Amino acid sequence: MSIPLKKANILLPNKNIDLTKWTVIACDQYTSNQEYWDNVENIVGDNPSTLRLTLPEIYLEKEDELERISNINKTMTNYLSTGVLKEYKDTMFYIERTLENKKIRKGIIGVIDLEEYDFKEGSTSLIRATEKTIIERIPPRVKIRENARLELPHIMLLIDDEEKNIIESINPKDMTKVYDFDLMNNSGHLVGYQLPENEINRINASLEKYLDKDLFNKKYGTKNKDVLLFAVGDGNHSLATAKTIYEKLKETLSEEEYLNHPSRYALVEIVNLHSSSLDFEPIHRVVFDVDIKDLLNELNKYYDLNTTGVGQNFKVITATEEKTYYISNPKSNLAVGSIQIFLDEYLKDKSSKIDYIHEEDAVKELVGDNNIGFVFDTISKNDLFKTVILEGSLPRKTFSMGVSNDKRFYLESREIKWQMTNSML
Repeated sequence: MSIPLKKANILLPNKNIDLTKWTVIACDQYTSNQEYWDNVENIVGDNPSTLRLTLPEIYLEKEDELERISNINKTMTNYLSTGVLKEYKDTMFYIERTLENKKIRKGIIGVIDLEEYDFKEGSTSLIRATEKTIIERIPPRVKIRENARLELPHIMLLIDDEEKNIIESINPKDMTKVYDFDLMNNSGHLVGYQLPENEINRINASLEKYLDKDLFNKKYGTKNKDVLLFAVGDGNHSLATAKTIYEKLKETLSEEEYLNHPSRYALVEIVNLHSSSLDFEPIHRVVFDVDIKDLLNELNKYYDLNTTGVGQNFKVITATEEKTYYISNPKSNLAVGSIQIFLDEYLKDKSSKIDYIHEEDAVKELVGDNNIGFVFDTISKNDLFKTVILEGSLPRKTFSMGVSNDKRFYLESREIKWQMTNSML
């Protein structure tokens, strides 16, 4: 068993690029807020930007989706051939993100080995999903990535380092700074450093200790469970897409070829679950274009609901009222899972749309005559690893690491369609 976190050849914009305009928020944010993305367009203008290298999900299934994907691929080739990007070879980065609340989230940028990752339910791999993967969300992402020359990460993996020995102990004082700038839309500040070889070796030595199966089971009070080293915190479907493409690639290449192919790896950020900057936020639901009265009637038939405080609680928000209900006969360990099970069943033959919203205020702005919101409490982050180890992945879209503005922004990239070589990366 080896550490699945590796060094990579990381691409950054050259120094003449405006990094505030280059760096945009993860594509799965503000998916019902066209005003946000219109504002990003205005900020970026004609400047080089990751906005031209990614597809915000608000544009998925629109008439021009394929044209947008084609333009993304062309822009990647253009940026690579015209000197927009500079490569830092065989390295890792240490980054500090100042969040909206002024806390600093620290992370490590490198690649992880997809041979050690499995998003399927019941997975016992070193890298696992924390939430159920929505299989139907993978094909649209495959369309974007399958012909892309670059990958840009908004994937964040968590490590359960209570003693804060791995990331928090990094001192960047004598390291080479690779960027230092403000993010757009009041989303904080970002500083990055190139990790020296001795620090990378220290990180690897620290991670080695986590691979000890006996120590792992002692830590979680379990028996003979396989080690969970990294849990996917953000970007679950992006990582699942990378895995899907890699597995398809295996069908066309020899073992030697696919094991040495760049698509074997995915660029990610590693963050400590126990960072004081890392807050778990609930993810709410809004159902659009639905008969609200019928939905609530069916929900009352599906579950035994009460308002007396018995069972799992959730809040229903409509244009006229807010009301808290309790489920006394849930079908999941969490209220968000129980409601998702119902919504999946109720909406399967309907044209209504469901979206996943990060702030309760945003839910209130979206509800209306035919739109209804479901609001949930958050889960304790301290229970995450043990829950995944014992019970498997949580219901999809259970939690968010921070509010929307604190999500990862696209900055670093990596080539994933190089000419084949005998090197690992």
